[in-house]
Amino acid sequence: MNACFVKWLGRIPLPLRPEDRQAGYDWDLSIWQMEVSLTQIFDRPLRGREFFEEIIRDNLDLGRPDRVQLIFDRVVTKKTPGQFRTRVIQAGVHPSLHISYKNFDLKQYFKEGRGCRTEGTFRNPNDFGINKGLANLPYLQKIGRQINRRLLEVERVSHNSGLSGDSIQRVVQPTVTADGKKAPGLRFGQPRVMALLLALTLFQHLIDGFRNQDLRKQVADLLGVTMADYTPNQMTYDLRRLRLKGLVYRPPGTHRYFITPYGWKVARLFSRLEARVFRPAMAMFTGNDAVLPFPLRQALNRVDDQLDFLIYDAFPVPKAG
Repeated sequence: MNACFVKWLGRIPLPLRPEDRQAGYDWDLSIWQMEVSLTQIFDRPLRGREFFEEIIRDNLDLGRPDRVQLIFDRVVTKKTPGQFRTRVIQAGVHPSLHISYKNFDLKQYFKEGRGCRTEGTFRNPNDFGINKGLANLPYLQKIGRQINRRLLEVERVSHNSGLSGDSIQRVVQPTVTADGKKAPGLRFGQPRVMALLLALTLFQHLIDGFRNQDLRKQVADLLGVTMADYTPNQMTYDLRRLRLKGLVYRPPGTHRYFITPYGWKVARLFSRLEARVFRPAMAMFTGNDAVLPFPLRQALNRVDDQLDFLIYDAFPVPKAG
């Protein structure tokens, strides 16, 4: 590219005179905008579209600073310029997901009905510590590919958090591992367990892992207690439960834990069930019936009537003689 540019410099009229160029003034190529993209084609386009729409629903918080700095591998502070947000732009029936870091735009959309396209657009190479010189093109390409891959990896582990009944039972009930170690259960609804699983869903754990003290502080904050109330021994016991259940693992010779794909699914499923189903439902059931949506109230009344009918039919009330 540079050889072609130099060739044409000698053929087209330019404001610079030969003596200007001899004095050190010359033209140079620069990068003002550059796009690095990756397209993955689905064998079944309908399933691909369903997958992409679920990606949008599950990843609306990717624009938060703590998530942005992991995708872009850059430290984000209060002084970092730009807005950190996730935008979903609807063009007709084709939505696209946008995540921004300074002047960089990371865009993802479903292309031509069968491909998930991820595009990273550089608008200012200075955002990544380099100038606009053409010599930095390979470096920008490498950074762009890494950013695209990080986003896809996050979406891959966050997709499809469904589990079989047996898988759920292995989590909530005490079990014995293949080498004979007893693994205590992680009971759904228990405050400490729910805080522990919710802490595992933090985005930063997907890439960098976590240490005992890191997770302990997050669990204590979620429980609303001090670090003294949630002791190191309790954290060690909980980590052992998670490890024996296959939710986390620790590489040999390190003190850092990493969440497994199975553990990510369990943590997301349990956290979502509590936050989106059980907690709202219990708030409605234990409150005034007037807060229930009318169709739901009607359906629950019909269920109550049918249960009363079954009970009275099985245990009829004797008639007074």
